[in-house]
Amino acid sequence: MQNENQLNRRSFIKNSAGVAVALSLPTIIPARAFGANDRVSVAVLGVHGRGQNHISGFSNLKNVEVATLCDPDNVVLQKRAGEFEKKYSKKVKTEMDLRKVFDDKSIDAVSIAMPNHWHALATIWACQAGKDVYVEKPGSHDFAEGPKIIEAAKKYKRVVQHGVQLRSSEAMKEAVKHLRDGLIGDVYMARGLVFKWRPDLGDKGTSPVPEGLDYDLWTGPAQMKPFSENYVHYNWHWYWNYGNGDIGNQGIHETDLCMWGLGVDTFPEKITSGGGKFLWKDAQETPEVLSSTYIYPDQRKIIEFEVRPWMTNEEGGTGIGNIFYGSEGYMVVKGYDFYETFLGRDRKPGPTRKAGGDHFKNFIDAVVARDPSKLNGPPETLHLSSGLAHLGNIAYRTGRSLTFDPKKEKFVNDKEADAMLSREYRAPFTMPRNV
Repeated sequence: MQNENQLNRRSFIKNSAGVAVALSLPTIIPARAFGANDRVSVAVLGVHGRGQNHISGFSNLKNVEVATLCDPDNVVLQKRAGEFEKKYSKKVKTEMDLRKVFDDKSIDAVSIAMPNHWHALATIWACQAGKDVYVEKPGSHDFAEGPKIIEAAKKYKRVVQHGVQLRSSEAMKEAVKHLRDGLIGDVYMARGLVFKWRPDLGDKGTSPVPEGLDYDLWTGPAQMKPFSENYVHYNWHWYWNYGNGDIGNQGIHETDLCMWGLGVDTFPEKITSGGGKFLWKDAQETPEVLSSTYIYPDQRKIIEFEVRPWMTNEEGGTGIGNIFYGSEGYMVVKGYDFYETFLGRDRKPGPTRKAGGDHFKNFIDAVVARDPSKLNGPPETLHLSSGLAHLGNIAYRTGRSLTFDPKKEKFVNDKEADAMLSREYRAPFTMPRNV
C-alpha cells in the first residue's frame, strides 16, 4: 500500500506546470548495509560557490565517489564537470534537475550547497528518497523548517549533517571541553563576530534570464521575481526571498559555537536586534550592520552577535569568530580551528591550540556505520544555530524586542512575529504537510 508521502510526491509531479519534463520523485529506498570496502556514491547539488569545496572534500576521501554534479545553471555545471574531469581524470554525470538525482538509486548521499531557500526542502526530499544528506549552513531558510528536518531524518532513518565544519575541529572540541571543565570559571556570555568585506552591490535592475539557466528551478520554493543579476549567483544572500543576511551566512558558524560553548540546548526568551544600511545606497535588503542580543534568564546566559561591514577593528584579535566570557577569564576563537585563553585579572595566557578536522569524513563515517550518533553536526544542532539567526532577523525586521517561548517555539502574544517563523512556498515546490 502506498504511503502518504509517495502519493504526495506523485501528485507534485502530476500537478506541476512543467509536467512534460518533470520527474517523479523516488519512493523510499531501504538503507544500504555498507561494508568495509563499500564506496559511498555522492551527488553534489549546487556547484557555483561552496559546492566546489564539497566536490574536493568528498573526492579526497578514499571510500567516496563523487558521481553526479547538479546545478540549474548549465553553463556553471558544464564548467565544473570539465574541471572535474581534468583534475580527477574521469568523467562525472551532470544533471540540472535535483529531482533526477533523487530518482537515481545509485546515489547514496547528496551534498547540498544550493542557495538557502532550497536547503530544507531539498534535504527533506532527499530523506524521503532514501538519501543521506550533508547540507550547507544554514540548514533552514526559515525557523519552522528546522523541526521538519529533524522529523524527516528520524522518520526515514537518514544521516543528516549540518555543514558547520568547526564542529569537527579538534581545537574547537578541546576549547568547548575547557569551557565545560571551568577553565575560565562560570561562563555567562558568548559573543559572535562577523566583520567581513562586503562591497556596494549597486542595483542592476531586471534583465533577461541568461542562456543555460533554468530560473524556475533556481527559484524553486521561493517566490518568483523577475530575474536580476543582483540575485544570481552569490548576492542572493542579501535578499529575504533567498538568503538571511550575514547572520544567516557566515554567522551560522558563530551562532552554532555560541550555543555549543555555552551549553544551551534551547532557544532564548528575550531577543533584541538593531541595525540597518548605513554605507551603500544599493539594492541589498538585509542589514549591513546588525547587533543582536539573546537572553536566557533561567540559565543566566547571554549571547551577543554582531555583523559589521567594510573597514573595522578586530576584537581580541578576531573579526570572524567568537569570544567567551567567564568569571575567571575569557576565550577567543579565531575562525574554525584556533583558540586562545586569558586567565585572571592579569589576563595570563592559558591553553591555546590550532587544529582542524574533516567534517566531510565525519559525515561519511556516520553514513557507512549507519549511525547518526557519530555526527558532529546533527539536525538538532542545525535547528538551534540556524533558528537563533532567524530569531535575530525577525527581531530586526519587526523593529522591537521580542519574547519567545522556547517550549512552544512561538513568540509570546505576537502574531506578526509568529508569521515570520515560516513562509509561503511556491507551487509545485511545496513543503510536505507530513514529512
